[in-house]
Amino acid sequence: MHAWQFAPKFRRGAFGWRSALPIQRIKEAVSEIKAMSRKEPVLAAEGVIILLEKLSPALEQVDSSSGAIGSAVNKAIDTLVPIIAAATVDVGVRQRWLQRLWAAVENDGMSYIEALGELWGDLCVTPEIAVAWADEFLPGLESAWGSPRSEHRYYGGTAACLACLYAAGRYEQLLALLEKAPFKWWRDRRWGVKALVAMGKRAEALRYAEESRGLNDPVWQIAQACESILLESGLAEEAYKRFAIEANQGTTYLATFRTIARKYPGIPKETILRDLVASTPGNEGKWFAAAKDAGVFEVAAELARHPSADPRTLTRAARDYAEKQPEFALTVGLAALHWMALGYGYDITGSDVLDAYTAAMQAASAAGVAVDQVQAQTRDLIERSHPGSKLLQTMLGQRIGK
Repeated sequence: MHAWQFAPKFRRGAFGWRSALPIQRIKEAVSEIKAMSRKEPVLAAEGVIILLEKLSPALEQVDSSSGAIGSAVNKAIDTLVPIIAAATVDVGVRQRWLQRLWAAVENDGMSYIEALGELWGDLCVTPEIAVAWADEFLPGLESAWGSPRSEHRYYGGTAACLACLYAAGRYEQLLALLEKAPFKWWRDRRWGVKALVAMGKRAEALRYAEESRGLNDPVWQIAQACESILLESGLAEEAYKRFAIEANQGTTYLATFRTIARKYPGIPKETILRDLVASTPGNEGKWFAAAKDAGVFEVAAELARHPSADPRTLTRAARDYAEKQPEFALTVGLAALHWMALGYGYDITGSDVLDAYTAAMQAASAAGVAVDQVQAQTRDLIERSHPGSKLLQTMLGQRIGK
């Protein structure tokens, strides 16, 4: 039997409450298994099963409140499940693997590996195996969903059952089963959407997804499913109008814009930007970096005049574009000084004021604007500054004769 280096490190209760070390150990285990998969795919798949069996007992004392350890486990599962699915083994071996994995899921007191249920159809690999597992799960799910709503019982094999029915191509049975569900939860009904799409019923799939919206459902996931259906149907314009913004929220304003612009190359970037700006009333200035990055400088200049624009971001843009787009750089440099004068920006320092002024002056020189004109505008900013802020006066007074 192969001696995996990660295995001894994942004994029961191996880690304390801090998550940094177990996250590192998970990454090391994934790397070890991936390296083996290139040479011995079956052995690598067995390594995945060993790791998944050991994860929950090893992590039982780790503080999961931040979500960091859960994210690390989910990422590992997403990376490793395809290794199991890709291994070429006979039905008997695969069934033994699945039995071991399901035993690990049932013994997972901390729900670290419950995501395996969503991937059970992939793990089955063949429709025949998926059918066998679907038949195994069906009685429990039908019993749970057949009870009165007031007595609704949780069944741990719900996701795995639905995934297996889908993988087995038993779409009608899957849809009929979902009609018995006591609640319209997206985590269940998404399998109905997938089934309808697989049956070629895209319009029905779209309606089914829209009807799945509820108070506690992830609307962005539903929007993504609807958007995907329309895009695959060649209806990009409708997909953009109805779902693009809701379905593509990134971690930053710039990331959101880039995702939508990449997905919809036929929509002008200025149109996308203006639609995004309109979707966040009160935060229009937050889209400045996206507009600047897209080269839509007229829109960016407009956004720089909104109080939600970050003065430091404006200063960086003024510095970076002082030679390439001097008129734009001068506008945003003065906008940065304007918002600093009014007290906007987090923890603004004298150095920030000097940086903005220097960038504005450099841009003015490149644009052929007289120095005294910029100085006059700066003096005006000081006169109209926030009563509690004298930072511009302190840092720039001597330079502009104020």
